[in-house]
Amino acid sequence: MFDNVLLPIDLNHPASWEKALPMAARLCGPAGTLHVLGIVHDLGAAAVASYLPAGFEQHALQQMKADLDAFVAKEVPAGVQAQAHVEHGHVAEHILHAGRAVNADVIVMASHPPDEFMSFLVGSNADRVVRHADRPVLVVR
Repeated sequence: MFDNVLLPIDLNHPASWEKALPMAARLCGPAGTLHVLGIVHDLGAAAVASYLPAGFEQHALQQMKADLDAFVAKEVPAGVQAQAHVEHGHVAEHILHAGRAVNADVIVMASHPPDEFMSFLVGSNADRVVRHADRPVLVVR
């Protein structure tokens, strides 16, 4: 069993957690902590952000935290200690950052089946995390 397990998820895509959550919960056991991470994506350009209402970013972060807290209450199995965390920016970069911040013993994340064209265009977040992680990563399919 592990003391700290990081589980990055996308609340809009159940495939990001349906198989990975049970695995992460098992790895925690009764004494470990499951750190559930949600990431508010970076808009990528100041020009785009200028068209959004004032406080949009802060509201998005607060909403993500509330949604993650509700997810943890509903989906994390009873008996598993869990905490919700929110980051903002590029997905793979912030998964790695959160792994260090919570001192994760392992990062558990889902991966979609490979799509060569999409991987060529944007790459896979799981691939980026695996290549750059300084700790074990378990990719669940």
